[in-house]
Amino acid sequence: MLLDTSGLLCLHYPTEPLHTQATAAYKRATIRLTHSYVIAEYVALATARSFPRSSVLAFVVDLLDNPDIEMVWVDESLHRAAVDLLMQRQDKTYSLCDAMSFVLMRQRKITEALSTDRHFEQEGFIRLLRPAV
Repeated sequence: MLLDTSGLLCLHYPTEPLHTQATAAYKRATIRLTHSYVIAEYVALATARSFPRSSVLAFVVDLLDNPDIEMVWVDESLHRAAVDLLMQRQDKTYSLCDAMSFVLMRQRKITEALSTDRHFEQEGFIRLLRPAV
């Protein structure tokens, strides 16, 4: 599965409403992939949500050091592929981080995202985290 920003937040903080779902999905996963744009977005989101900076950064270091998570460092060709996708989907409100996730998921043939973001479904992927109705 792709580890998205919102999914990491749910995974990291037990106070998040979807923490239990995120933890269970993470444990079931056989593939765990994320990218450097997710990490950048995670730091910004967690900071904006007023989570303690030391906790945010410790979690990021743990992600980077975790041998069970493949980290993709975005280079120019990947960045351009994500921008190209955004150009093709101007009717959507995808972020550059979203587009990067979609590009990588297609390249790696990954269908599931640890995410609360409906954009994954709009792009044809499976969003694993959704609030109870």
